[in-house]
Amino acid sequence: MSGWRATVYTLFPGMFPGPLGHSLAGKALAEGVWALETVDIRAFACDKHRTVDDTPFGGGAGMVMRPDVIDAALSGAAGPGPLVYLTPRGWPLTQQRVKDLAGGAGMRVLCGRYEGVDQRVLDAHQAVELSLGDFVLSGGEPAALALIDACVRLLPGVLGSEASLEEESFERGLLEYPHYTRPPLWRDRAVPEVLLSGHHERIRAWRFAKAQETTRERRPDLWRAFASQTEEED
Repeated sequence: MSGWRATVYTLFPGMFPGPLGHSLAGKALAEGVWALETVDIRAFACDKHRTVDDTPFGGGAGMVMRPDVIDAALSGAAGPGPLVYLTPRGWPLTQQRVKDLAGGAGMRVLCGRYEGVDQRVLDAHQAVELSLGDFVLSGGEPAALALIDACVRLLPGVLGSEASLEEESFERGLLEYPHYTRPPLWRDRAVPEVLLSGHHERIRAWRFAKAQETTRERRPDLWRAFASQTEEED
């Protein structure tokens, strides 16, 4: 019996499992730790041309995916968990949201194309609109692959070491510190001496300092939240 389940509604089911069929996610998929179902939206079109889109009311460029076709697909092939619609106008996808999704029975992911999906069907099915970032893709499929991968790696037994999850970005509200491995000297660039010292407390302090430095420089929004929380705890 498979555990966590991802149901993907898409016009391009051949894009799955794609990279999800490889590495740790692929191994976990083969072992039944999680399951993947793809639903071809076009199979639920009503006319002989299998039309899934139409021109937008109010004018404008592009086409919009029809609510009746999307509704038929969602109702005809239901899966467990909330319905997620990936769109640049959605709420930011955070690690906490990923944890919440991974902690349930699964999720349904709707992949939009063209100019997007008729808002009425999203409202009717109480879709959670999420965004991977401030950029635009050709469709929701690449974003769905990223979202599913983020969830699957959190499932029990997928990663070889649970400690890996505790040290990565966003776990303490900070970005992750830089990593180094052999050789200790490469192109005249040396590994920071503290990492070669074997002094675990100094290493932890160095990594924490680097995580703060990186977060402060690259994600001032995260840094402000971290600094505020630290002040409250003090």
